Amino acid sequence: MAIITPSRRVRRTPFTEGVEAAGVTSYTVYNRMLLAAQIGSFVEDYHHLKRHVQMWDVAVERQISIKGADAEKLMKLISPRDMSKMQDDQCFYLPVIGADGGMLNDPVTMKISPDHYWVSLADSDFMLYLLGVADALSLDVEISEADIAPLAIQGPKSDDLMAKIFGDDIRALTFFRHGIYSFEGRQMHISRSGYSKQGGFEIYVEGTEYAMPLWNRMLAEGESLNIRIGCPNLIERVEGGLLSYGNDMRRENTPFEAGLGKFVTSAENYLGKAALMARPAQQMIRPVAISGDIPVCDRAWPVYADGRKVGQITSAIFSPDFNINVSIGMVADSHWDAGTKLEVETQDGMRDAEIQTQFWI
Repeated sequence: MAIITPSRRVRRTPFTEGVEAAGVTSYTVYNRMLLAAQIGSFVEDYHHLKRHVQMWDVAVERQISIKGADAEKLMKLISPRDMSKMQDDQCFYLPVIGADGGMLNDPVTMKISPDHYWVSLADSDFMLYLLGVADALSLDVEISEADIAPLAIQGPKSDDLMAKIFGDDIRALTFFRHGIYSFEGRQMHISRSGYSKQGGFEIYVEGTEYAMPLWNRMLAEGESLNIRIGCPNLIERVEGGLLSYGNDMRRENTPFEAGLGKFVTSAENYLGKAALMARPAQQMIRPVAISGDIPVCDRAWPVYADGRKVGQITSAIFSPDFNINVSIGMVADSHWDAGTKLEVETQDGMRDAEIQTQFWI
């Protein structure tokens, strides 16, 4: 298998030495940084995530700082979600669109103060779009990639581990809220969030000097909780229907097609509004169960019904807990109802499939 050749164009993270010490076996590249793709057994990692606690290096979630008198104005321009309802300690999952109504990114955004936001980028060059909009409209904002490295603590024992480090008050932090907590005299923003359905937190480490001290303290305190160094797990992600921008949906897809219509709530005249409202969903993200053995889903798999292409599978893998191949597909409105029988063309041949009522977790 090909390897990633080290290069300054693909950046290490402040936690990379910890990932290497844990025995990482493969990386992917995300926002031009190294993201661990596998550490140890993929299936063992999946079972462990559901039962214990894991620490993930997710510094690849680059934080774009938007600060200034027009920060809220810019946020209202780029997204169909109603930003006026966002409180200062809140995180928003934010579909952002272009002039044609297509999705440009789907970041989690933190409101740091009334004139300051952190936008946690999915893999893309979305910062350039932000700069372009701000420059074209002469907005009073400063836009920069902040020196922040998120560290994810995920799994059912994550509350216990976080309480050991940051105190029992952190247990009261509710979903998609954030607060400021202290580590060795350093204040850190922490949110109850993460790229899994198992519960957990993301710690936003500013600067690099506290990165590995925090990492090592987490390992030491988590030993009694059976902590493991992990990474986002494809099986658990697909079971939970957690979307991957650039994979499950792209610029050609609207929020409606991505199943994110509930976030189209803004009454503002945001960029792309007219185009978005003129594009009702004719296809949509759906959970699809696939029969038989399947290969690695490293390309889009066409989906057919009665010999006619009606969509594509974008993420698929075997689920040990559900004993079925779980997948995420983009399926035409004529065939997206639960129970609809389909055929999926993998690189190893055709497989029977069926639309599910909901994702598995």
